Amino acid sequence: MSKLYNVTVNGVVYEVEVEEVGASNNSSAPVAAPAPKAAPAPKAAPKGNGTPVNAPMQGTILKIAVSSGQSVKKGDLVCLLEAMKMENEIFAPCDGTVTSVTVTSGQTVATGEVIATIA
Repeated sequence: MSKLYNVTVNGVVYEVEVEEVGASNNSSAPVAAPAPKAAPAPKAAPKGNGTPVNAPMQGTILKIAVSSGQSVKKGDLVCLLEAMKMENEIFAPCDGTVTSVTVTSGQTVATGEVIATIA
């Protein structure tokens, strides 16, 4: 009797069939692993309309200083980004209202990733 299981290894989902081997089954032939089944893509955080505030470098978000719906002026602090053991202040590129914040404190971001949008 065999059972089907999904096993995730390094973010890749494999569908495996496991067969119980008892005293009556002397089969020792190896079974090839099936091809990986594509894992669903992670959903992107919703982005608001307006001017994006992008991460200038890869790093970790230490603090978010704005929230959705908040009015900001050009040069206001949006967040603190830690990169290479330094804290980098990320400022609003324009006046407006924050339409979305797409990151959370402690999140790692890539260069160019949208942190927030301002309209």
